[in-house]
Amino acid sequence: MSPSFRPRAPRPGPVKTQEELDEMVRRMKGEQKAPDNYRERSLKLHGWICAKCGREFDLANLHLLTVHHKDGNHNYNPPDGSNWENLCVYCHDDEHSRSILADYLRGDNRKK
Repeated sequence: MSPSFRPRAPRPGPVKTQEELDEMVRRMKGEQKAPDNYRERSLKLHGWICAKCGREFDLANLHLLTVHHKDGNHNYNPPDGSNWENLCVYCHDDEHSRSILADYLRGDNRKK
């Protein structure tokens, strides 16, 4: 016997108006947890300056300033900003390449 591909019958129940559906979506969006924007918080706490090279940033080049997690855990974002430092993209690359080089020189070249 072959399977049947007939469309299912709609579920019985009251039909919602567009206003009711819009309100339901607004309520569900309001219940969602807001994303953790640690970059904005770090910029407010630590300023628009690279913690390593001291380069200062303005609105035109702020996109070049990144947040580095000192312990490497991107999920650990304490409100006091103790796990963050603002680094320019060049210093951030340097910071990560140093740990890769150190692992290589130690002979610890396992995949992480």
